[in-house]
Amino acid sequence: MTQPFADHFSSVAPAYAAARPTYPDALLAYVARCAPARRHAWDCGAGSGQATRALAQRFDRVTASDASAAQLGQATPLANVEYRVAPAERSGLPDGSVDLVTVAQALHWFDVPAFFAEARRVLVPGGVVAVWCYGMQRLGDDAVDRIVSRFYTDTVGPYWPPERRLVETGYRTLAFPFDELRPPAFEMSVAWALADLLAYIRTWSATGRYSQAYGRDPVMALADELAPLWGPPGSSRTVRWPLSLRVGRAPGGEGALDQGER
Repeated sequence: MTQPFADHFSSVAPAYAAARPTYPDALLAYVARCAPARRHAWDCGAGSGQATRALAQRFDRVTASDASAAQLGQATPLANVEYRVAPAERSGLPDGSVDLVTVAQALHWFDVPAFFAEARRVLVPGGVVAVWCYGMQRLGDDAVDRIVSRFYTDTVGPYWPPERRLVETGYRTLAFPFDELRPPAFEMSVAWALADLLAYIRTWSATGRYSQAYGRDPVMALADELAPLWGPPGSSRTVRWPLSLRVGRAPGGEGALDQGER
Protein backbone atom coordinates (compact mmCIF):
# COMPACT_ATOMS: atom_id res chain seq x y z
CA MET A 1 0.00 0.00 0.00
CA THR A 2 1.43 3.40 -0.94
CA GLN A 3 1.90 6.17 1.59
CA PRO A 4 -0.67 9.00 1.82
CA PHE A 5 -0.13 12.01 -0.43
CA ALA A 6 1.72 14.72 1.50
CA ASP A 7 0.14 17.86 0.06
CA HIS A 8 2.39 20.76 1.04
CA PHE A 9 1.87 22.96 -2.01
CA SER A 10 -1.76 23.05 -3.18
CA SER A 11 -2.48 25.99 -0.87
CA VAL A 12 0.38 27.99 -2.39
CA ALA A 13 0.05 26.74 -5.98
CA PRO A 14 -0.05 30.19 -7.68
CA ALA A 15 2.93 31.40 -5.64
CA TYR A 16 4.82 28.17 -6.37
CA ALA A 17 4.28 28.55 -10.10
CA ALA A 18 5.45 32.18 -10.01
CA ALA A 19 8.38 31.87 -7.62
CA ARG A 20 10.11 28.56 -8.31
CA PRO A 21 13.16 28.67 -10.60
CA THR A 22 13.18 26.83 -13.91
CA TYR A 23 15.69 24.15 -14.82
CA PRO A 24 18.63 24.76 -17.16
CA ASP A 25 18.01 23.93 -20.79
CA ALA A 26 21.22 21.89 -20.86
CA LEU A 27 19.82 19.52 -18.21
CA LEU A 28 16.64 18.79 -20.19
CA ALA A 29 18.64 18.44 -23.40
CA TYR A 30 20.88 15.88 -21.70
CA VAL A 31 18.10 13.70 -20.28
CA ALA A 32 16.25 13.82 -23.61
CA ARG A 33 19.41 12.61 -25.37
CA CYS A 34 19.61 9.69 -22.96
CA ALA A 35 16.18 8.43 -24.02
CA PRO A 36 16.02 5.72 -26.69
CA ALA A 37 13.40 7.72 -28.62
CA ARG A 38 11.49 11.01 -28.43
CA ARG A 39 7.95 9.66 -28.67
CA HIS A 40 6.61 9.94 -25.12
CA ALA A 41 7.93 11.37 -21.85
CA TRP A 42 6.26 11.13 -18.45
CA ASP A 43 6.98 14.06 -16.12
CA CYS A 44 5.91 12.71 -12.74
CA GLY A 45 5.24 15.06 -9.83
CA ALA A 46 5.14 17.80 -12.44
CA GLY A 47 3.70 20.46 -10.15
CA SER A 48 3.08 23.58 -12.22
CA GLY A 49 5.20 22.29 -15.09
CA GLN A 50 8.69 23.70 -14.53
CA ALA A 51 10.22 20.72 -16.37
CA THR A 52 7.19 19.83 -18.49
CA ARG A 53 7.49 22.83 -20.79
CA ALA A 54 11.07 21.97 -21.77
CA LEU A 55 10.20 18.31 -22.32
CA ALA A 56 7.34 19.33 -24.61
CA GLN A 57 9.86 21.00 -26.90
CA ARG A 58 11.77 17.74 -27.28
CA PHE A 59 9.17 14.94 -27.26
CA ASP A 60 6.21 14.22 -29.50
CA ARG A 61 4.04 13.72 -26.46
CA VAL A 62 4.36 14.43 -22.73
CA THR A 63 2.21 13.18 -19.87
CA ALA A 64 2.59 15.46 -16.85
CA SER A 65 1.09 14.03 -13.69
CA ASP A 66 0.76 15.24 -10.13
CA ALA A 67 -1.39 14.28 -7.19
CA SER A 68 -2.30 17.97 -6.72
CA ALA A 69 -4.97 19.28 -9.07
CA ALA A 70 -4.25 22.78 -7.78
CA GLN A 71 -0.63 22.54 -8.84
CA LEU A 72 -1.45 21.23 -12.31
CA GLY A 73 -4.03 23.99 -12.65
CA GLN A 74 -1.17 26.49 -12.74
CA ALA A 75 0.62 24.73 -15.62
CA THR A 76 0.76 26.15 -19.13
CA PRO A 77 -1.62 24.39 -21.58
CA LEU A 78 0.38 22.88 -24.45
CA ALA A 79 -0.88 21.00 -27.50
CA ASN A 80 1.32 17.93 -26.94
CA VAL A 81 0.98 17.74 -23.14
CA GLU A 82 -1.66 15.81 -21.21
CA TYR A 83 -1.97 16.97 -17.60
CA ARG A 84 -3.19 14.15 -15.41
CA VAL A 85 -4.11 14.15 -11.71
CA ALA A 86 -2.64 10.88 -10.48
CA PRO A 87 -0.35 9.58 -7.74
CA ALA A 88 3.21 8.81 -8.76
CA GLU A 89 2.77 5.15 -7.91
CA ARG A 90 -0.36 4.67 -10.08
CA SER A 91 0.03 6.66 -13.27
CA GLY A 92 -2.62 4.88 -15.33
CA LEU A 93 -0.21 4.75 -18.28
CA PRO A 94 0.01 1.57 -20.38
CA ASP A 95 2.84 -0.91 -19.97
CA GLY A 96 5.93 -0.16 -22.05
CA SER A 97 4.62 3.16 -23.36
CA VAL A 98 7.19 5.73 -22.18
CA ASP A 99 10.72 6.52 -23.40
CA LEU A 100 11.69 8.84 -20.53
CA VAL A 101 10.46 9.33 -16.96
CA THR A 102 11.48 12.52 -15.18
CA VAL A 103 10.97 13.63 -11.59
CA ALA A 104 12.05 17.19 -10.77
CA GLN A 105 12.28 18.10 -7.06
CA ALA A 106 9.50 15.67 -6.12
CA LEU A 107 10.86 12.15 -5.62
CA HIS A 108 11.16 12.64 -1.86
CA TRP A 109 7.37 12.98 -1.60
CA PHE A 110 6.74 9.59 -3.25
CA ASP A 111 6.60 6.02 -2.02
CA VAL A 112 9.94 5.55 -3.75
CA PRO A 113 10.03 1.74 -4.21
CA ALA A 114 6.44 1.76 -5.51
CA PHE A 115 7.20 4.61 -7.88
CA PHE A 116 10.30 2.90 -9.26
CA ALA A 117 8.22 -0.23 -9.85
CA GLU A 118 5.69 1.90 -11.74
CA ALA A 119 8.46 3.51 -13.78
CA ARG A 120 9.83 0.09 -14.77
CA ARG A 121 6.31 -0.98 -15.79
CA VAL A 122 5.64 1.97 -18.09
CA LEU A 123 9.12 2.30 -19.64
CA VAL A 124 9.97 0.82 -23.01
CA PRO A 125 12.96 -1.57 -23.06
CA GLY A 126 16.02 0.58 -22.52
CA GLY A 127 13.92 3.55 -21.42
CA VAL A 128 15.39 6.07 -19.00
CA VAL A 129 14.54 7.44 -15.56
CA ALA A 130 16.00 10.83 -14.56
CA VAL A 131 15.40 12.25 -11.08
CA TRP A 132 16.89 15.43 -9.68
CA CYS A 133 16.67 17.81 -6.79
CA TYR A 134 18.20 21.00 -5.44
CA GLY A 135 18.92 22.01 -1.88
CA MET A 136 20.07 25.31 -0.42
CA GLN A 137 20.75 28.17 -2.76
CA ARG A 138 23.93 30.26 -2.59
CA LEU A 139 24.32 33.95 -3.36
CA GLY A 140 28.09 34.28 -3.12
CA ASP A 141 27.86 36.67 -0.17
CA ASP A 142 28.86 35.13 3.16
CA ALA A 143 26.74 37.46 5.28
CA VAL A 144 23.59 36.93 3.20
CA ASP A 145 24.16 33.18 2.96
CA ARG A 146 24.61 32.92 6.75
CA ILE A 147 21.32 34.70 7.42
CA VAL A 148 19.37 32.55 4.97
CA SER A 149 21.05 29.39 6.26
CA ARG A 150 20.11 30.29 9.83
CA PHE A 151 16.50 30.82 8.72
CA TYR A 152 16.58 27.40 7.00
CA THR A 153 18.03 25.48 9.95
CA ASP A 154 16.85 27.40 13.02
CA THR A 155 13.72 29.40 12.24
CA VAL A 156 11.85 26.94 10.04
CA GLY A 157 14.19 23.98 10.54
CA PRO A 158 11.89 22.11 12.96
CA TYR A 159 9.08 22.37 10.40
CA TRP A 160 10.79 20.60 7.51
CA PRO A 161 9.00 17.31 6.76
CA PRO A 162 11.26 14.29 7.35
CA GLU A 163 11.34 13.60 3.60
CA ARG A 164 13.49 16.72 3.19
CA ARG A 165 16.50 14.71 4.35
CA LEU A 166 16.48 12.92 1.00
CA VAL A 167 17.00 16.27 -0.73
CA GLU A 168 19.83 17.18 1.60
CA THR A 169 21.63 13.97 0.62
CA GLY A 170 20.95 14.56 -3.09
CA TYR A 171 18.92 11.31 -3.29
CA ARG A 172 22.22 9.43 -2.91
CA THR A 173 20.95 7.30 -0.02
CA LEU A 174 18.14 5.84 -2.14
CA ALA A 175 18.42 2.46 -3.80
CA PHE A 176 18.27 3.14 -7.55
CA PRO A 177 17.17 -0.03 -9.35
CA PHE A 178 18.33 0.93 -12.84
CA ASP A 179 21.54 0.70 -14.85
CA GLU A 180 22.93 4.00 -13.62
CA LEU A 181 24.65 6.50 -15.92
CA ARG A 182 27.18 9.13 -14.88
CA PRO A 183 25.72 12.50 -15.89
CA PRO A 184 27.64 15.77 -16.04
CA ALA A 185 27.13 18.42 -13.36
CA PHE A 186 24.35 20.99 -13.71
CA GLU A 187 23.22 23.98 -11.70
CA MET A 188 20.34 26.42 -11.75
CA SER A 189 21.19 30.10 -11.82
CA VAL A 190 18.88 33.14 -11.80
CA ALA A 191 19.23 36.89 -11.29
CA TRP A 192 16.78 37.81 -8.55
CA ALA A 193 15.77 40.89 -6.64
CA LEU A 194 15.32 40.46 -2.90
CA ALA A 195 11.55 40.24 -3.38
CA ASP A 196 12.04 37.27 -5.71
CA LEU A 197 14.18 35.41 -3.18
CA LEU A 198 11.66 36.05 -0.41
CA ALA A 199 8.77 34.87 -2.61
CA TYR A 200 10.68 31.66 -3.28
CA ILE A 201 11.39 31.08 0.42
CA ARG A 202 7.68 31.50 1.14
CA THR A 203 7.02 28.43 -1.06
CA TRP A 204 9.20 26.17 1.12
CA SER A 205 7.13 23.46 2.79
CA ALA A 206 8.73 24.34 6.15
CA THR A 207 7.82 28.01 5.80
CA GLY A 208 4.20 27.09 5.16
CA ARG A 209 4.09 24.75 8.15
CA TYR A 210 5.66 27.41 10.40
CA SER A 211 3.05 29.95 9.27
CA GLN A 212 0.25 27.49 10.00
CA ALA A 213 1.66 26.73 13.47
CA TYR A 214 2.20 30.35 14.56
CA GLY A 215 -0.26 32.30 12.41
CA ARG A 216 2.43 34.64 11.12
CA ASP A 217 4.83 34.92 8.21
CA PRO A 218 8.43 34.30 9.33
CA VAL A 219 9.78 35.73 6.07
CA MET A 220 8.93 39.28 7.19
CA ALA A 221 11.69 39.19 9.82
CA LEU A 222 14.07 37.61 7.32
CA ALA A 223 13.37 40.46 4.89
CA ASP A 224 14.27 43.00 7.58
CA GLU A 225 17.62 41.26 8.13
CA LEU A 226 18.49 40.97 4.46
CA ALA A 227 17.39 44.38 3.19
CA PRO A 228 20.38 46.37 4.56
CA LEU A 229 22.81 43.88 2.98
CA TRP A 230 21.15 43.45 -0.40
CA GLY A 231 21.93 46.72 -2.13
CA PRO A 232 19.82 49.45 -3.76
CA PRO A 233 16.07 48.78 -4.03
CA GLY A 234 15.32 46.61 -7.04
CA SER A 235 18.91 45.49 -7.47
CA SER A 236 19.46 41.85 -8.35
CA ARG A 237 21.90 39.17 -7.25
CA THR A 238 22.82 35.87 -8.83
CA VAL A 239 21.27 32.92 -7.00
CA ARG A 240 22.67 29.44 -7.64
CA TRP A 241 21.54 25.94 -6.77
CA PRO A 242 23.69 22.88 -7.56
CA LEU A 243 21.51 20.10 -8.96
CA SER A 244 21.80 16.49 -7.84
CA LEU A 245 20.87 14.22 -10.77
CA ARG A 246 20.51 10.46 -10.99
CA VAL A 247 19.88 8.84 -14.37
CA GLY A 248 19.36 5.16 -15.10
CA ARG A 249 18.26 2.85 -17.86
CA ALA A 250 15.67 0.08 -17.69
CA PRO A 251 16.70 -3.36 -18.93
CA GLY A 252 16.28 -4.44 -22.50
CA GLY A 253 18.00 -1.96 -24.76
CA GLU A 254 20.56 0.75 -25.27
CA GLY A 255 19.67 4.40 -25.50
CA ALA A 256 20.84 7.36 -27.51
CA LEU A 257 24.01 8.09 -25.53
CA ASP A 258 26.96 5.94 -26.42
CA GLN A 259 28.69 3.82 -23.82
CA GLY A 260 31.50 6.34 -23.40
CA GLU A 261 29.07 8.62 -21.52
CA ARG A 262 28.31 6.13 -18.78
